[in-house]
Amino acid sequence: MNLNYLTINEAAKLLDVSIDTLRRWDKNGKLKAVRQQEGGYRYYSKEMIDLYLKDIFAVAKKWVISSPILPESEYYCPDSLVFKTRLGRLEKDLSKIEELKNIFPLITAIVGEIGNNSYDHNLGNWPDVRGIFFAYDLNKKQIVLADRGQGILKTLRKVRPELKNDAEALKVAFTEIISSRMPEARGNGLKFVRQVISDNNQFSIEFYSGSAKLFIKQGSENLNIKSSDILFSGCMSLIKF
Repeated sequence: MNLNYLTINEAAKLLDVSIDTLRRWDKNGKLKAVRQQEGGYRYYSKEMIDLYLKDIFAVAKKWVISSPILPESEYYCPDSLVFKTRLGRLEKDLSKIEELKNIFPLITAIVGEIGNNSYDHNLGNWPDVRGIFFAYDLNKKQIVLADRGQGILKTLRKVRPELKNDAEALKVAFTEIISSRMPEARGNGLKFVRQVISDNNQFSIEFYSGSAKLFIKQGSENLNIKSSDILFSGCMSLIKF
């Protein structure tokens, strides 16, 4: 193995877990090891360990609420072309997971819908940093998207000026078809996301915008909308599968 890989002993020390725990994680798919040959020694890439130690949701949240700076290049999609390229890479990676073989196209579809919404609804109107944060951790089974855009309430008020707050705006975004919003013709936006998650019991979503947050459980049609203790100027989502 080259210098970019760690032995199971080295990985265990970095992660502060036992070797037996790593063996168990390898077996159940939580953190897969690499072997040079069948039944050989377990090795772990440094990149994989670094990612596992990093909480991508926390990184995204810090970027959304901090002063306007570009996110780390590995997570930054300045335009939709870069996003679509990385989305294709996600789909390829998901397709290799046996338990997701029947649903990985749906996961890719909802990630694509959320990301495309960020570009469509902020086109020419980005408040500061243009583009989105997009990261995924297949070991933790998480996908995170975030933007520093106008947010759901400001976007919807252009056609629904009577909306009072972020919670109302989130409910409308995930439940109502607003025909005058041209991007909706592609798949009814976030309502498509809700329907896919409601129809499947293998993934869930947390969605934040303004002072509100929404949660949809696996296989549920219920929208759990609450106040957020953090104000998000744009949008942020966490998909778990």
